[in-house]
Amino acid sequence: MLVAGQAEVLPSVAAVGGCQGFVVAPFLASAQQPVVVIGGKAQPLELTGKGIEAIDAIDAIEAIETIDTIETIPATEATGPSPSASYAADFAAFHGALQQGTFQKLVLARCTEAPRPGGTRPTELFLRACHSYPRLFIALVHTPQSGTWLTATPEVLLECLPDEDGPHSHLWHTMALAGTMRLRPDEMGGEGQHLRWSAKNIQEQRLVATYIHDVLRRHADDVSEEGPRTVRAANLVHLRSDFTFPLSNNICTRVGRLLSDLHPTPAVCGLPKAEALRFIVEHEHAPRSYYSGFMGPVSPEGPGTHLFVTLRCMQLLAHRCRLYAGGGLLRESTVQKEWQETEAKLGTMRSILQA
Repeated sequence: MLVAGQAEVLPSVAAVGGCQGFVVAPFLASAQQPVVVIGGKAQPLELTGKGIEAIDAIDAIEAIETIDTIETIPATEATGPSPSASYAADFAAFHGALQQGTFQKLVLARCTEAPRPGGTRPTELFLRACHSYPRLFIALVHTPQSGTWLTATPEVLLECLPDEDGPHSHLWHTMALAGTMRLRPDEMGGEGQHLRWSAKNIQEQRLVATYIHDVLRRHADDVSEEGPRTVRAANLVHLRSDFTFPLSNNICTRVGRLLSDLHPTPAVCGLPKAEALRFIVEHEHAPRSYYSGFMGPVSPEGPGTHLFVTLRCMQLLAHRCRLYAGGGLLRESTVQKEWQETEAKLGTMRSILQA
């Protein structure tokens, strides 16, 4: 999916429930990083041997190609601490809070910079992502408020599914996606279904699933949970539980309130949620911006709403890119293993730049 256009600033995540268009929301909304919506219908793109084919998508493509991307974000890695040193300092603060029992879980994120290959157009990177990750949600989005972002994410935040009971009855779907393992080269031919998960990964995923189930029970009377099961995303596998549930009456209001309660989920934040959110904002070296926010098309009537957590993403600047990744920490986490997990996740976008 590729989107460009005039963006309207929304007052809150809850306001997303009444929107029609494509939403781009940050990890934590602020005056500098607001929730925005690009009005109208987002255009799905079909890939062919000749490139992109989509009805009415040419205007969006040309808009992305002519973006005058200004370097407004300072480069910090060249003069500041090394990425590993910054991460180690953050890990020490996060892990200390976990050891003290202040939190059940905290998600620690980091970003790194990479040169943007000379002459590489945003849409070329988008096409590479589509070809490399056909099972992920791929979006290239630009707004004046957010800048230009490319994401390839496996995680649904909230989507509407047609219900078998009739055209005006719909089920909604979300997921708990947590726990990460990297596939070895000899495992790339499968889905990772035979891998054995560590107790840490199982516990982390269960914390997320329990939180989401509890939130949904406040909004729906009938919540169905399936999983967890192992799912593959590029060269990584995760543990995933799926939730389906009906929403009826005042859909716009219900969706807005549900999004406010879900976002950010413990998969990208921590528990307890409000305290974890404050801790992350105060202690992470690099602000997350729109990483670990959410984006996707939304419709006030439900059908057509497919919102995804903005993972495996990068912000495109004039001469460089900022890549983001994170991982869930528990008391038993170690800095080396968590660093390696972020490196594996950063590989999703790095491979697009190096293709």
